[in-house]
Amino acid sequence: MKRTAKAHWNGTLQQGKGEITTQSTILNETQYSFKTRFADGIGTNPEELVAAAHAGCFSMALSATLEHHNITAGDIYTNAIVDLDMQALSITGIHLELKASIIEGVTEAAFTEIAEGAKANCIISKALNVPITLAVVFGG
Repeated sequence: MKRTAKAHWNGTLQQGKGEITTQSTILNETQYSFKTRFADGIGTNPEELVAAAHAGCFSMALSATLEHHNITAGDIYTNAIVDLDMQALSITGIHLELKASIIEGVTEAAFTEIAEGAKANCIISKALNVPITLAVVFGG
């Protein structure tokens, strides 16, 4: 299975602008720019999309891990916070904040251990530390 997204950018870093479209078109030519990435502008940005992907993936991984332990998940709310070091232009960490409704039959310690396992096995958690390949098509 493959999932795709595409981005178009035109112009300089600070004055240019672009659009991002996902395969599902839930994002369809959604604008992004220097301002949406590094200031306050209308649109999205890559770091926000990484945070959204991580929060969604972790929530699903937690639900699956709970089910594996014969525990039915209640409401799971995850907030992912991406820390961006502007000097190094690097993501220095992602902090996940989890709130879940009280689930019968599981202690807080057991729930925390299950959540840690879900964090480690979340597809996006794993993806953030993988080789990246590049194919370049020049011209056209």
